[in-house]
Amino acid sequence: MRPTISKSARPHMRLALDLAARARPVSAPNPAVGCVIVGPDERVLGQGHTQPVGQAHAEIMALHDATTRGYSTVGATAYVTLEPCAHHGRTGPCCDALIEAGISSVVASLQDPNPKVAGQGFARLRAAGVHVRVGDGASEARELNLGFFSRMVRGTPWVRLKAASSLDGVTALANGQSQWITSPEARADGHAWRARACAVLTGIGTVLQDDPLLDVRLAPAPRQPMLVVVDSRLNTPLTARLWSVPHRRVLIYTAVDSPDRQRLFTERGTEVVVLPNAQGQVDLAAALRDLATREVNEVHVEAGHTLNGALIREGLMDEMLLYQAPLLLGQGQGIAAIRPLTALAQGLRIQRRDAQPIGPDLRLLLRPAGRDAF
Repeated sequence: MRPTISKSARPHMRLALDLAARARPVSAPNPAVGCVIVGPDERVLGQGHTQPVGQAHAEIMALHDATTRGYSTVGATAYVTLEPCAHHGRTGPCCDALIEAGISSVVASLQDPNPKVAGQGFARLRAAGVHVRVGDGASEARELNLGFFSRMVRGTPWVRLKAASSLDGVTALANGQSQWITSPEARADGHAWRARACAVLTGIGTVLQDDPLLDVRLAPAPRQPMLVVVDSRLNTPLTARLWSVPHRRVLIYTAVDSPDRQRLFTERGTEVVVLPNAQGQVDLAAALRDLATREVNEVHVEAGHTLNGALIREGLMDEMLLYQAPLLLGQGQGIAAIRPLTALAQGLRIQRRDAQPIGPDLRLLLRPAGRDAF
């Protein structure tokens, strides 16, 4: 059930949440945060959202906006979608900036899960005599930062598996042909979801079959997400198109320790990480933990049914972004290669979070039952 936002806070927190949504394409690896500063007369004095990494946080942007407009913030209330930070990182503590600006009250959606903050910002504000209220807009603020919360709480990124299929669940014909099942509108929308991720993950099967770029071309992108390839035998061709995307990091996870072959990739500026499991394949859980240490919040998976199936079987998929075309294709490749079941109860129960028409297609946002809790 969605938490109730207090009537007095609703308009200002709504604006702060909208600002946080604007920050999402640029803020990673930091959380997407919005801040609105309101005077005693309920006038909005300043507003802002998190800037690209190393630049100002939402609170600093809002304070600067108020100053630029010529407003005093003494006695004002700050509505912010996440606890103001209390540590020196790439920037200074936001809680100190709010105190120095004379803010009298802070209405925040959530406590920051980062152990470097984790309530310390609220404690410092209260110690300075600032009234703090927490909880307004909590559900939406958390949705905006599922990747950040996942990385901080679980030590792994939020994994979103994207697929495009016909109504009967076919993602490619038996001969491998898959371009294009869905419409140009759906493809552009998919690129927007790529753009918000820190990393796009694919498998060697997709690289060999489709030779994709897997970059962001059809949506605004302040930066190209890192490309991650799961390639157990280091079979990625050095002539693949994926190397042609400028200013993009490429990371390959493999299961074979082959220094001579690895050298060919490192000469291209590509990092190769050897992470075998007991079956001689890439240890996917270990790969996700490694990505978290690289400050990856969201992983956007665009792969074939083999890698999709492995992620689902191992319980590593957090969310599925499924585009369904009004089309029947009959026999072909499915969304995921999952072992045969002997009872319906063995199936993975999925919850629909959202359904939107995109051009002639339908976009479904789906999660395994109970996946929200971590």
